[in-house]
Amino acid sequence: MRVRTTTAAACAVLLAVTALAGCNRDQGGGSGAAGKVGIDLPRSDTDFWNSYQQYIEKGVKDGAVDALPLTNSQNDIGKLVSNVQVFTDQGAKAVVMAPQDTGAIAESLQQLEEKKIPVVTVDTRPDEGSVYMVVRADNRAYGEKACQYLGEQLGGKGKVVEFQGDLASINGRDRSEAFKSCMDKNFPGIQVFELATDWKGDVASAKLQSTLAAHPDINGIYMQAGGAFLQPTLALLEQKNLLKAPGTPGHITIISNDGIPEELDAIRAGKIDATVSQPADLYAKYALFYAKAALEGKTFKEGPTDHESTIIKIPNGYEDQLPAPLVTKDNVDDPKLWANQLEK
Repeated sequence: MRVRTTTAAACAVLLAVTALAGCNRDQGGGSGAAGKVGIDLPRSDTDFWNSYQQYIEKGVKDGAVDALPLTNSQNDIGKLVSNVQVFTDQGAKAVVMAPQDTGAIAESLQQLEEKKIPVVTVDTRPDEGSVYMVVRADNRAYGEKACQYLGEQLGGKGKVVEFQGDLASINGRDRSEAFKSCMDKNFPGIQVFELATDWKGDVASAKLQSTLAAHPDINGIYMQAGGAFLQPTLALLEQKNLLKAPGTPGHITIISNDGIPEELDAIRAGKIDATVSQPADLYAKYALFYAKAALEGKTFKEGPTDHESTIIKIPNGYEDQLPAPLVTKDNVDDPKLWANQLEK
Protein backbone atom coordinates (compact mmCIF):
# COMPACT_ATOMS: atom_id res chain seq x y z
CA MET A 1 0.00 0.00 0.00
CA ARG A 2 1.62 3.25 -1.06
CA VAL A 3 1.98 6.17 1.30
CA ARG A 4 1.50 9.56 -0.32
CA THR A 5 1.92 13.10 0.90
CA THR A 6 -0.36 15.95 0.03
CA THR A 7 0.70 18.80 -2.17
CA ALA A 8 -0.10 22.38 -1.32
CA ALA A 9 -3.03 22.26 -3.70
CA ALA A 10 -4.44 19.16 -2.03
CA CYS A 11 -3.99 20.47 1.45
CA ALA A 12 -5.43 23.87 0.65
CA VAL A 13 -8.87 22.31 0.45
CA LEU A 14 -8.69 21.80 4.19
CA LEU A 15 -7.85 25.38 5.03
CA ALA A 16 -11.35 26.65 4.36
CA VAL A 17 -13.10 24.67 7.06
CA THR A 18 -14.32 27.87 8.64
CA ALA A 19 -16.15 28.95 5.52
CA LEU A 20 -19.93 28.89 5.49
CA ALA A 21 -21.60 25.68 4.37
CA GLY A 22 -23.85 27.61 2.04
CA CYS A 23 -27.20 29.23 1.74
CA ASN A 24 -28.82 26.45 3.76
CA ARG A 25 -27.13 27.41 7.04
CA ASP A 26 -29.39 28.78 9.75
CA GLN A 27 -28.07 31.38 12.13
CA GLY A 28 -27.17 29.33 15.17
CA GLY A 29 -26.40 30.27 18.72
CA GLY A 30 -22.89 30.66 20.06
CA SER A 31 -20.15 32.90 18.78
CA GLY A 32 -17.15 30.62 18.85
CA ALA A 33 -16.05 26.99 19.06
CA ALA A 34 -14.90 25.73 22.43
CA GLY A 35 -13.95 22.23 23.46
CA LYS A 36 -12.10 19.19 22.31
CA VAL A 37 -13.21 16.98 19.42
CA GLY A 38 -12.79 13.22 19.54
CA ILE A 39 -12.03 11.74 16.11
CA ASP A 40 -12.08 8.01 15.43
CA LEU A 41 -10.63 6.70 12.16
CA PRO A 42 -12.52 3.63 10.98
CA ARG A 43 -9.74 1.45 9.52
CA SER A 44 -6.30 1.47 7.93
CA ASP A 45 -6.52 -1.47 5.55
CA THR A 46 -7.54 0.44 2.40
CA ASP A 47 -5.89 3.22 0.44
CA PHE A 48 -9.08 5.27 0.58
CA TRP A 49 -9.20 5.39 4.38
CA ASN A 50 -5.46 5.97 4.61
CA SER A 51 -5.92 9.01 2.37
CA TYR A 52 -8.83 10.21 4.52
CA GLN A 53 -6.59 9.91 7.57
CA GLN A 54 -3.94 12.09 5.94
CA TYR A 55 -6.51 14.79 5.22
CA ILE A 56 -7.89 14.60 8.78
CA GLU A 57 -4.41 14.86 10.29
CA LYS A 58 -3.57 17.82 8.08
CA GLY A 59 -6.80 19.59 9.01
CA VAL A 60 -6.20 19.06 12.72
CA LYS A 61 -2.60 20.25 12.38
CA ASP A 62 -3.82 23.40 10.62
CA GLY A 63 -6.19 24.15 13.49
CA ALA A 64 -9.57 23.27 11.99
CA VAL A 65 -10.56 21.87 15.39
CA ASP A 66 -8.91 21.25 18.75
CA ALA A 67 -8.72 17.46 18.65
CA LEU A 68 -8.01 14.81 21.22
CA PRO A 69 -5.45 12.18 20.15
CA LEU A 70 -6.90 10.34 17.14
CA THR A 71 -8.02 6.75 17.57
CA ASN A 72 -8.51 3.99 14.98
CA SER A 73 -11.19 1.36 15.58
CA GLN A 74 -9.81 -0.93 12.83
CA ASN A 75 -13.23 -2.02 11.56
CA ASP A 76 -14.10 -3.34 15.03
CA ILE A 77 -17.36 -2.03 16.52
CA GLY A 78 -16.20 -3.01 19.99
CA LYS A 79 -13.11 -0.85 19.64
CA LEU A 80 -15.21 2.04 18.34
CA VAL A 81 -17.51 1.84 21.36
CA SER A 82 -14.47 1.76 23.64
CA ASN A 83 -12.82 4.68 21.85
CA VAL A 84 -15.99 6.75 22.14
CA GLN A 85 -16.06 6.07 25.88
CA VAL A 86 -12.45 7.27 26.12
CA PHE A 87 -13.43 10.47 24.29
CA THR A 88 -16.20 11.19 26.79
CA ASP A 89 -13.90 10.43 29.70
CA GLN A 90 -11.40 12.91 28.26
CA GLY A 91 -14.03 15.63 28.01
CA ALA A 92 -14.82 15.61 24.29
CA LYS A 93 -17.50 18.14 23.36
CA ALA A 94 -18.09 16.66 19.87
CA VAL A 95 -17.24 13.36 18.17
CA VAL A 96 -16.39 12.45 14.58
CA MET A 97 -16.66 8.79 13.63
CA ALA A 98 -17.23 6.51 10.63
CA PRO A 99 -19.01 3.42 12.01
CA GLN A 100 -18.59 0.48 9.65
CA ASP A 101 -21.40 -1.47 11.30
CA THR A 102 -24.20 1.07 11.12
CA GLY A 103 -26.65 -0.99 13.16
CA ALA A 104 -24.44 -1.66 16.19
CA ILE A 105 -23.55 1.92 17.09
CA ALA A 106 -27.03 3.00 18.21
CA GLU A 107 -26.44 2.59 21.95
CA SER A 108 -23.25 4.68 21.86
CA LEU A 109 -25.06 7.40 19.92
CA GLN A 110 -27.86 7.40 22.49
CA GLN A 111 -25.34 7.80 25.30
CA LEU A 112 -23.63 10.68 23.50
CA GLU A 113 -27.00 12.35 22.95
CA GLU A 114 -27.80 12.06 26.65
CA LYS A 115 -24.48 13.77 27.40
CA LYS A 116 -25.32 16.46 24.81
CA ILE A 117 -22.25 15.58 22.74
CA PRO A 118 -23.02 16.13 19.02
CA VAL A 119 -21.83 13.48 16.56
CA VAL A 120 -20.67 13.82 12.97
CA THR A 121 -20.51 10.53 11.06
CA VAL A 122 -18.49 10.15 7.88
CA ASP A 123 -19.28 7.93 4.89
CA THR A 124 -21.90 5.92 6.80
CA ARG A 125 -25.35 6.80 8.12
CA PRO A 126 -26.22 5.06 11.41
CA ASP A 127 -29.42 3.04 11.27
CA GLU A 128 -30.53 4.50 14.61
CA GLY A 129 -29.30 7.14 16.99
CA SER A 130 -29.16 10.92 16.77
CA VAL A 131 -26.47 12.57 14.64
CA TYR A 132 -25.68 16.25 14.14
CA MET A 133 -24.62 15.66 10.53
CA VAL A 134 -23.78 12.74 8.26
CA VAL A 135 -21.06 13.54 5.73
CA ARG A 136 -21.23 11.11 2.83
CA ALA A 137 -21.96 10.82 -0.86
CA ASP A 138 -25.18 9.40 -2.25
CA ASN A 139 -24.31 5.71 -2.11
CA ARG A 140 -27.39 4.66 -4.06
CA ALA A 141 -26.04 6.83 -6.86
CA TYR A 142 -22.82 4.77 -6.73
CA GLY A 143 -24.73 1.61 -7.53
CA GLU A 144 -26.86 3.30 -10.16
CA LYS A 145 -23.88 4.88 -11.93
CA ALA A 146 -22.07 1.53 -11.96
CA CYS A 147 -25.16 -0.20 -13.34
CA GLN A 148 -25.72 2.36 -16.08
CA TYR A 149 -22.09 2.35 -17.12
CA LEU A 150 -21.79 -1.44 -17.28
CA GLY A 151 -25.18 -1.85 -18.93
CA GLU A 152 -24.34 0.62 -21.67
CA GLN A 153 -20.81 -0.67 -22.21
CA LEU A 154 -22.04 -4.27 -22.48
CA GLY A 155 -24.96 -3.38 -24.72
CA GLY A 156 -27.42 -4.78 -22.19
CA LYS A 157 -26.12 -8.36 -22.49
CA GLY A 158 -23.64 -10.49 -20.61
CA LYS A 159 -22.61 -11.69 -17.16
CA VAL A 160 -21.46 -9.37 -14.40
CA VAL A 161 -19.79 -10.08 -11.07
CA GLU A 162 -20.64 -7.69 -8.24
CA PHE A 163 -18.37 -7.48 -5.21
CA GLN A 164 -20.81 -6.45 -2.51
CA GLY A 165 -19.55 -4.63 0.56
CA ASP A 166 -20.59 -5.56 4.07
CA LEU A 167 -24.39 -5.67 4.03
CA ALA A 168 -24.40 -4.77 7.72
CA SER A 169 -23.27 -1.34 6.50
CA ILE A 170 -25.74 1.05 4.94
CA ASN A 171 -23.18 1.75 2.22
CA GLY A 172 -23.03 -1.90 1.21
CA ARG A 173 -26.81 -2.12 1.27
CA ASP A 174 -27.37 1.12 -0.64
CA ARG A 175 -24.91 0.25 -3.40
CA SER A 176 -26.16 -3.33 -3.70
CA GLU A 177 -29.86 -2.49 -3.69
CA ALA A 178 -29.46 0.35 -6.18
CA PHE A 179 -27.30 -1.75 -8.51
CA LYS A 180 -29.78 -4.63 -8.47
CA SER A 181 -32.82 -2.39 -8.92
CA CYS A 182 -31.21 -0.62 -11.88
CA MET A 183 -30.09 -3.86 -13.53
CA ASP A 184 -33.49 -5.52 -13.09
CA LYS A 185 -35.27 -2.51 -14.53
CA ASN A 186 -32.96 -1.39 -17.32
CA PHE A 187 -30.78 -4.35 -18.28
CA PRO A 188 -32.67 -7.62 -17.79
CA GLY A 189 -30.39 -9.28 -20.34
CA ILE A 190 -27.44 -9.06 -17.97
CA GLN A 191 -26.99 -11.82 -15.40
CA VAL A 192 -25.53 -10.55 -12.11
CA PHE A 193 -23.55 -12.72 -9.70
CA GLU A 194 -23.76 -11.07 -6.26
CA LEU A 195 -20.70 -11.95 -4.19
CA ALA A 196 -20.78 -10.93 -0.53
CA THR A 197 -17.30 -9.91 0.63
CA ASP A 198 -17.53 -7.94 3.91
CA TRP A 199 -15.18 -5.46 2.17
CA LYS A 200 -12.39 -8.10 2.19
CA GLY A 201 -10.17 -8.33 -0.88
CA ASP A 202 -9.09 -11.93 -0.31
CA VAL A 203 -12.72 -13.03 -0.05
CA ALA A 204 -13.57 -11.20 -3.29
CA SER A 205 -10.62 -12.78 -5.12
CA ALA A 206 -11.48 -16.30 -3.98
CA LYS A 207 -15.13 -15.93 -4.95
CA LEU A 208 -14.20 -14.39 -8.31
CA GLN A 209 -11.94 -17.33 -9.07
CA SER A 210 -14.77 -19.78 -8.36
CA THR A 211 -17.24 -17.75 -10.43
CA LEU A 212 -14.85 -17.54 -13.38
CA ALA A 213 -14.34 -21.30 -13.25
CA ALA A 214 -18.10 -21.85 -13.54
CA HIS A 215 -18.72 -18.95 -15.94
CA PRO A 216 -15.64 -18.23 -18.07
CA ASP A 217 -17.69 -15.80 -20.18
CA ILE A 218 -17.92 -13.17 -17.41
CA ASN A 219 -17.58 -9.81 -19.17
CA GLY A 220 -18.18 -7.26 -16.42
CA ILE A 221 -17.16 -6.58 -12.81
CA TYR A 222 -18.51 -4.04 -10.32
CA MET A 223 -16.21 -3.47 -7.34
CA GLN A 224 -17.97 -1.57 -4.54
CA ALA A 225 -14.62 -0.52 -3.03
CA GLY A 226 -11.49 -0.20 -5.13
CA GLY A 227 -9.37 0.32 -2.06
CA ALA A 228 -10.19 -3.21 -0.92
CA PHE A 229 -10.72 -5.04 -4.21
CA LEU A 230 -8.55 -3.48 -6.91
CA GLN A 231 -5.18 -5.13 -6.34
CA PRO A 232 -6.39 -8.70 -5.63
CA THR A 233 -8.78 -8.53 -8.59
CA LEU A 234 -6.15 -7.31 -11.04
CA ALA A 235 -3.65 -9.87 -9.75
CA LEU A 236 -6.09 -12.72 -10.33
CA LEU A 237 -7.14 -11.53 -13.79
CA GLU A 238 -3.52 -11.05 -14.80
CA GLN A 239 -2.63 -14.52 -13.55
CA LYS A 240 -5.40 -15.95 -15.72
CA ASN A 241 -4.44 -13.80 -18.70
CA LEU A 242 -7.82 -12.07 -18.58
CA LEU A 243 -6.60 -8.46 -18.47
CA LYS A 244 -7.39 -7.42 -22.02
CA ALA A 245 -7.25 -3.85 -23.25
CA PRO A 246 -10.57 -2.03 -23.76
CA GLY A 247 -11.91 -2.61 -27.24
CA THR A 248 -10.15 -5.95 -27.69
CA PRO A 249 -11.79 -9.41 -27.68
CA GLY A 250 -12.17 -10.86 -24.19
CA HIS A 251 -12.02 -7.49 -22.40
CA ILE A 252 -13.79 -7.54 -19.04
CA THR A 253 -15.37 -4.15 -18.35
CA ILE A 254 -14.60 -3.10 -14.78
CA ILE A 255 -16.05 -0.22 -12.78
CA SER A 256 -15.14 0.53 -9.20
CA ASN A 257 -15.97 2.88 -6.32
CA ASP A 258 -13.47 5.01 -4.35
CA GLY A 259 -11.40 7.06 -6.78
CA ILE A 260 -8.03 6.29 -5.17
CA PRO A 261 -4.84 7.07 -7.13
CA GLU A 262 -4.32 3.39 -7.93
CA GLU A 263 -7.72 3.22 -9.62
CA LEU A 264 -6.95 6.27 -11.74
CA ASP A 265 -3.60 4.70 -12.70
CA ALA A 266 -5.45 1.51 -13.65
CA ILE A 267 -7.85 3.49 -15.85
CA ARG A 268 -4.91 5.16 -17.61
CA ALA A 269 -3.29 1.76 -18.13
CA GLY A 270 -6.49 0.26 -19.53
CA LYS A 271 -6.76 -2.27 -16.70
CA ILE A 272 -10.13 -0.98 -15.48
CA ASP A 273 -12.62 1.22 -17.26
CA ALA A 274 -14.13 3.54 -14.68
CA THR A 275 -14.61 4.42 -11.03
CA VAL A 276 -16.89 6.65 -9.01
CA SER A 277 -14.67 9.02 -7.06
CA GLN A 278 -15.53 9.07 -3.37
CA PRO A 279 -14.23 12.41 -2.07
CA ALA A 280 -11.73 11.57 0.69
CA ASP A 281 -10.64 15.20 0.84
CA LEU A 282 -14.17 16.56 1.22
CA TYR A 283 -15.09 13.87 3.75
CA ALA A 284 -12.28 15.12 5.99
CA LYS A 285 -12.89 18.79 5.29
CA TYR A 286 -16.58 18.76 6.10
CA ALA A 287 -16.27 16.31 9.00
CA LEU A 288 -14.08 18.92 10.70
CA PHE A 289 -16.27 21.78 9.47
CA TYR A 290 -19.43 20.31 10.96
CA ALA A 291 -17.67 19.33 14.20
CA LYS A 292 -16.64 22.96 14.60
CA ALA A 293 -20.14 24.15 13.66
CA ALA A 294 -21.64 21.84 16.28
CA LEU A 295 -19.40 23.33 18.97
CA GLU A 296 -20.54 26.78 17.88
CA GLY A 297 -24.19 25.81 18.20
CA LYS A 298 -24.97 26.32 14.52
CA THR A 299 -27.90 24.58 12.86
CA PHE A 300 -28.58 23.58 9.27
CA LYS A 301 -31.57 22.88 7.10
CA GLU A 302 -32.38 21.05 3.89
CA GLY A 303 -31.23 22.42 0.55
CA PRO A 304 -28.26 23.03 -1.72
CA THR A 305 -24.95 24.23 -0.32
CA ASP A 306 -22.24 26.40 -1.85
CA HIS A 307 -19.93 23.39 -2.13
CA GLU A 308 -21.98 21.60 -4.79
CA SER A 309 -23.75 19.28 -2.40
CA THR A 310 -27.23 18.92 -0.97
CA ILE A 311 -28.26 18.62 2.66
CA ILE A 312 -31.19 16.27 3.19
CA LYS A 313 -33.27 15.52 6.29
CA ILE A 314 -32.93 11.98 7.59
CA PRO A 315 -34.93 10.40 10.45
CA ASN A 316 -32.11 10.87 12.95
CA GLY A 317 -30.58 14.16 11.80
CA TYR A 318 -29.22 15.69 8.60
CA GLU A 319 -26.97 14.44 5.82
CA ASP A 320 -24.70 16.45 3.53
CA GLN A 321 -24.53 14.47 0.29
CA LEU A 322 -21.25 15.41 -1.37
CA PRO A 323 -20.63 15.07 -5.11
CA ALA A 324 -19.00 11.86 -6.39
CA PRO A 325 -18.19 12.05 -10.12
CA LEU A 326 -17.84 9.18 -12.56
CA VAL A 327 -14.23 8.89 -13.75
CA THR A 328 -13.32 7.33 -17.11
CA LYS A 329 -10.42 7.70 -19.54
CA ASP A 330 -12.08 10.93 -20.72
CA ASN A 331 -11.64 12.79 -17.42
CA VAL A 332 -9.10 10.72 -15.49
CA ASP A 333 -6.56 13.56 -15.55
CA ASP A 334 -8.97 16.20 -14.22
CA PRO A 335 -6.97 18.16 -11.61
CA LYS A 336 -10.12 18.62 -9.51
CA LEU A 337 -10.16 14.91 -8.62
CA TRP A 338 -8.66 14.50 -5.17
CA ALA A 339 -6.49 11.58 -6.23
CA ASN A 340 -4.79 13.84 -8.78
CA GLN A 341 -3.86 16.26 -6.00
CA LEU A 342 -1.56 13.76 -4.29
CA GLU A 343 2.14 13.47 -5.07
CA LYS A 344 3.25 10.37 -6.91
